Amino acid sequence: MDTALLLSGVVGIGIAAQWLAWYLKQPSILFLLLIGIIIGPVLGIFDPDVVLGELMFPFISLGVAIILFEGSLTLEFEEIKQHGTVVQMLVSVGVLITIAIVALSTYLLFDVDPLIALLFGALVCVTGPTVITPLLRSVRPNKTISNILKWEGIIIDPIGAIAVVLVYEYIISGGEASSILLFAKIVVMATALGMAGAWLLAFLMRRHMIPEFLRNVFTLAFVLVLFSISNHLEHESGLLTVTVLGVALANWPKFPRETILEFNESLTILLISVLFIILAARVELSSLMSVGIAGLVLLAIVMFVARPLSVWASAIGSNLKTNEKLMISWIGPRGIVAAAISSLFAIRLQEYDIQGVELLVPLVFMVIIGTVMIQGVGAKMVGNLLGVREPETNGILVVGSNPIALLVATSLKDQGFDVIVAHNNYTNIARARMSGLRTYFGNPVSDHASHNLDLIGIGYLFAMSMDKEMNTLSEIHYRHEFGERKLYRLKFSEEKVKNDREDKQSNFQSQWLFGKDATYTKMASMLSKKARIKITNITGSYSYEQYKADNKQFVPLYTIDKEGKLHVITDKFDGNVPRDRKLISLTIDDDVQPKPVDVTAKQEQARVDADASFEAKSKAPEKRKEPEIDDHVETDETTPNQNVVKEQTNNNETANTPASNNNSNGNGSAPKTKKGALDPNRFPDSGQDTATDTDIDTTQEAEQHNTESGNKGNIDNK
Repeated sequence: MDTALLLSGVVGIGIAAQWLAWYLKQPSILFLLLIGIIIGPVLGIFDPDVVLGELMFPFISLGVAIILFEGSLTLEFEEIKQHGTVVQMLVSVGVLITIAIVALSTYLLFDVDPLIALLFGALVCVTGPTVITPLLRSVRPNKTISNILKWEGIIIDPIGAIAVVLVYEYIISGGEASSILLFAKIVVMATALGMAGAWLLAFLMRRHMIPEFLRNVFTLAFVLVLFSISNHLEHESGLLTVTVLGVALANWPKFPRETILEFNESLTILLISVLFIILAARVELSSLMSVGIAGLVLLAIVMFVARPLSVWASAIGSNLKTNEKLMISWIGPRGIVAAAISSLFAIRLQEYDIQGVELLVPLVFMVIIGTVMIQGVGAKMVGNLLGVREPETNGILVVGSNPIALLVATSLKDQGFDVIVAHNNYTNIARARMSGLRTYFGNPVSDHASHNLDLIGIGYLFAMSMDKEMNTLSEIHYRHEFGERKLYRLKFSEEKVKNDREDKQSNFQSQWLFGKDATYTKMASMLSKKARIKITNITGSYSYEQYKADNKQFVPLYTIDKEGKLHVITDKFDGNVPRDRKLISLTIDDDVQPKPVDVTAKQEQARVDADASFEAKSKAPEKRKEPEIDDHVETDETTPNQNVVKEQTNNNETANTPASNNNSNGNGSAPKTKKGALDPNRFPDSGQDTATDTDIDTTQEAEQHNTESGNKGNIDNK
């Protein structure tokens, strides 16, 4: 078959596997390995040794070098300190326990050299974010468990790679006492070369000697050249060199790490897609079957002995509950580093004639496939049995930080919903965070948000930014994540509902928030007239028709049923609110309240009884638990406690404001450098989502009123 057709087909199938993993929200490595095994040893369509020939080994070597560099570029020492003692113990003591138990078990179960057993133990101690993140989004464990597993996967990736490379370097140095000097020489030379390369690259970047459009490709070329030079100077030292290079640059002051990571992550996805299919296609079915019952026993030891012991030892002295430890012990799938490095090392170690080398790849692949499939399939069931799963995703992601967005977000939070406010206006986001809202500072549709915006427990999107393009992009970006039925958008005065012809031409139609007539301009005008949030129980004794008669100027926002489920008012609202619902609306009190007419004392008592019965039987919305291991909280931004005004009416209506005395923080705390200054790489355009001259004049009046008087009951319209 044509070589070009085969290679392009491998690339196409690899990217298709990545897409399938994204669509099914499962780890991509599972699909890549299975596809490689099917088109390789099963069907015999693709034989990498024949197609690539002598280029196969250099291609695999350079690909693994880039993967290791990209992984080590994420290891910040300051970051390790910020995520609790459990994470620190898991990536240190936990790693050592796992390596020791797995290495000893491999040595006892198989007739392999002790050094090969040690290398295998180092390979399977690594989980990695590419396999952990899809499982967390699918399983939805509580915040404490999610934080620990997420940061363990991110941090252990480069740490495990360093451990694997060090063991490998020790093996090729001879593995004897007389070879310790050679091992030390390799480590010292690789460390020195990696640090020198980091200094040179950082120097060139900081002096702006490399134009911005060349930064990414220059870094790629630099890594590949440094890898090859290191291997030329000292045999097999290149992997350790690029790993040291990545760790050094990750912690180098003012190095533009984020921009380099964006390019490397895209390149890594392409490399992984092709590399893993090639590696899996080289595996022989006979070698996979040769591990037999002993291999299954080893898999059980990895999952049910090594992992729980490392978790229990790491959790000593922590506040983790027993069921949380059990859940963390269950989720530990192995990933990219293990598959990539094991295949490369198996090829290189064949020339050393070490006993058991041929078992390295089949054992690693068996552990990867076994842990991903078993733990992935059983994680939801285990989470339900242990009672550590989050409730159905009923949280809300609010895109935008203008006064209306913050007003709605705070009302949702006050009703018990999990809310995240995401936007790139630092002033407004800081104010939202001080009001007790979880926040993300940055562009909510960026790659940074994809990696750092914690969406566990979040199932709705309210696109309420004053930047209409951002609203549109948010709907497109989160369509797969939440589903089209859970995407909502606030309409502006100049935006019109699509006509029938446009609806037919479009495969996606926005759901407009808060009814047909609700616009940002209208709500901002109401806010300037001292509008407030009202909470009213719609019962058999007090209908929505009566509510409309008593409130002449209001915009219904959403309702909550007895089960605590959110029902958003949209442009499809039929004008009827079912009984036994809690209605939340934005209301302007009339100057002259209508007198209650034709209401007897008996009717009034029936209404009070109905309200009391509604409150007694209704449930609060299930909400994710607060983390016991908190993310980093900025402590230099405080605000005096603000009071919340609530008014009780005859109809059991209450009013509240977005202010709160809870000064909690979310994942989007203001990005700062290690010296405490704002990170210039993510400093926002402060002009977005803030009331300007082009906005409605009444919004400016509301800003002045709130700023000067600080009246209770209104949101600070900054």
